[in-house]
Amino acid sequence: MNILPEDEVVRICQELIRIDTSNYGDNVGPGERAAAEYTAGLIEEVGLGTQIFESEPGRASVIARMPGSDPSLPALVVHGHLDVVPAQKEDWTVDPFSGEEKDGLIWGRGAVDMKDMDAMILSVLRSMQREKIQPKRDLIFGFFADEEAGGKYGASWLVDTQPGLFEGATEAISEVGGFSANIGGQRTYLLQTAEKGISWLRLVAHGRAGHGSQINTDNAVTRLARAVTRVGEYQWPIELTPTTRQFLDGVTELTGVEFDPDNPETLLAELGTVARFVGATLQNTSNPTMLKSGYKHNVIPGTAEALIDVRTLPGQEEQVLATIKELAGDGVDVTYDHKDVSLEVPFAGNLVDSMIDALHSQDPGAKVLPYTLSGGTDNKSLSRLGITGYGFAPLQLPDELDFTGMFHGVDERVPTESLKFGSKVLHRLLTTY
Repeated sequence: MNILPEDEVVRICQELIRIDTSNYGDNVGPGERAAAEYTAGLIEEVGLGTQIFESEPGRASVIARMPGSDPSLPALVVHGHLDVVPAQKEDWTVDPFSGEEKDGLIWGRGAVDMKDMDAMILSVLRSMQREKIQPKRDLIFGFFADEEAGGKYGASWLVDTQPGLFEGATEAISEVGGFSANIGGQRTYLLQTAEKGISWLRLVAHGRAGHGSQINTDNAVTRLARAVTRVGEYQWPIELTPTTRQFLDGVTELTGVEFDPDNPETLLAELGTVARFVGATLQNTSNPTMLKSGYKHNVIPGTAEALIDVRTLPGQEEQVLATIKELAGDGVDVTYDHKDVSLEVPFAGNLVDSMIDALHSQDPGAKVLPYTLSGGTDNKSLSRLGITGYGFAPLQLPDELDFTGMFHGVDERVPTESLKFGSKVLHRLLTTY
């Protein structure tokens, strides 16, 4: 019996969601081992060998390599991550780890980020193996741990300790691209060709410790509060990268609305649910996310700390850090907790052409535009090996679904028909490129 990718992609997505791989950061959580074993089992069931790598107990990634017919062609890495951000059950309409099918959608943590793409990859891999379809080039399949906390125990660790796994690879595809949006009445697929850099900063303010009843003009908490306010309220200027400019030009062509840097909301209003994603790529951002200080109500502490999530446009990491230090002011140390590069690659070449062709095979005449991701992916780690990464997890989505709003959100869900569409597109790409 010929089992097509679209015949089992929904089931695989549900089963992956039911395996809790919540990543709380700092190597805390159930880990990915159970999901890695499930993933490896699906791959080995159809006759392709796998390797499971543990960077720490329970922090597991899976690698499988499918040989191509032409050894002169460079390999392609097709990757996803197995971990998810945590979910509070009481906030959800359904159990976030139930994988429930409701109203034609699969609900649960990871339905969007990114067990949907994991399921699409697995369904296509299994179909190719069953049908003995050999790709033109080697396909390196990676299912990584720890992406949601920067990849220290996943892709980054593998790149540093097992670089030979990716030998011969020059390109990669992964999450947060290839999904559709309605722009100017035209279904348009956003192909991710750039992503902002990550700078997770720690601000430590210093002052004079003392009794809470005394006058203290050197209060670390007060100093930190002023610094955090300045950083959080700073208005970063609008600056368009080549990718974002190309995207906005495409939107103007579709809608007739010109981009005005003094009033970006006019054009963003044409983007519907993706405006939130795109709006964050027009400038650098700096958002305070955590505060910590003190140990007793009547004790003025000598230090106070804040965490700032900074996302930088390509090539602006040093400039942004200098601005943050200036805003923080005297008596406040600014250090990195985690840093990773920004990426920007051309919206051109054989792989891009093949991705567009694969989308058109299922949706003829659809528009495809490049865009910049405000977050980050494991393509950052692979870039250290010279691998050019794109975001391509193809999904044809209903216009009313706030897809981008569900990344790390409540009631994450993906339409079953979107999963089937994506598996068909991905099958076309991996069997022809």
